[in-house]
Formats: sequence, C-alpha cells, structure tokens
Amino acid sequence: MTDTRTFYDTIAEDYAARFRDPLAGRPLERALLAAYAEQVGPGPVADLGCGPGEVTAHLAGLGLSVHGLDLSGAMVAIARRTFPGLRFEQGSMRELSLADGSLAGVVSWYSSVHTPAAELPELFAEFHRVLAPGGRLLLAFQAGDAPLRVDRPWGLPVVLDFHRRRPEHMAGLLSDAGFTVHSRTVREREEALGESAPQAFLLAQKKG
Repeated sequence: MTDTRTFYDTIAEDYAARFRDPLAGRPLERALLAAYAEQVGPGPVADLGCGPGEVTAHLAGLGLSVHGLDLSGAMVAIARRTFPGLRFEQGSMRELSLADGSLAGVVSWYSSVHTPAAELPELFAEFHRVLAPGGRLLLAFQAGDAPLRVDRPWGLPVVLDFHRRRPEHMAGLLSDAGFTVHSRTVREREEALGESAPQAFLLAQKKG
C-alpha cells in the first residue's frame, strides 16, 4: 500500500488535469453507473479508491448519497477542492472504518487493480462486511492476464504495476465472498481512448 500511496501522491495533480472527465466518450460506463444507481436505491454508498472524485460526483449527480475514500492524501485533497459539496476521506479500502452492514452500495472503479491476487478474497470480504444484506457492488477493472507496469508517467520518478484480471475469475471470487453476480460486461479496448486492454464490469449483490 505504501508504493501505491506514493505513486498516486506523486502523480495526483497531473492525473487530475489529464483525466478531468474520465467518463467522456464512454457511454457504456455511464449506462452501467446509471443502472447501478437505480438498483441501489436509498442508503449510503462508498466510492472506494475514488481518486480525484470524478466518478463520486457523477454518482451524486445520479441521486446517490455517496462519499469517496482514497489511499492517496493528494488525491483526496484534489477531490475536496474540486467537489466541495461532497465528502471525501483518506483511508484504505482493505480496512474500512465502517460498521458492519452500514452501506447500501460499494463502488470499486478500477481501484482493485493494485491488490495482489492472493489478497483479493480479503478485499471482497471487507466489501461484503460493510454492505447491508441486499447491498450492491459495482466492480470495474481491466480484463486480461499480463499486468501493466507504468514506469515514470509524465516523467515523474515512480513506478507501479496494474493487475489485469479474468472476469470469470473475479466473479468466482465474489461468489465465494457471499455475493450473487448479476451481470458481467466486457467492452473491447478503444484505441481512441488510449486503452491497452478490454474493460470489465461486474454488478453483484450481497446475499440476504
């Protein structure tokens, strides 16, 4: 987690400037977020690994009572500055300071990509713990097998691996953690968007 925090603290301002509207040109993603918002209904939602807060703000615009959490203090500072009407906190999604069953929804929008494969069951168990029975989870990640190493982005002195996953494997881990997976969606990579891999999205529900 230290490497991940250092990486995002270092690139935060450049990242926020370059990806100011991460949902632009991505109608499928916007549709999935809208479907998720309709399914969640009333109750608090946590955007875990929220980065500069763009997706958190989008979810709030869909009517959700949502707050963001991120490991990077620099990312949280940008989110608070950009969206002062929303709540953002610094912390680890692996050790949430939330009561059992306190959330109606959890969103992990590409935030599990730095979690080692052996630690994914523990992460999904934590998502399960904080969700109320029937609570909804939306998980986004890059599909594939080989990790992507990002070395010195924009000339900055940091490096980090981004893990790609097989959707069927992730769905199996969610099932083992006590979720019912309702939807598996994979979109092929879009070169015009600078993507290097297919994008995967799982909609799941905590068993009641």
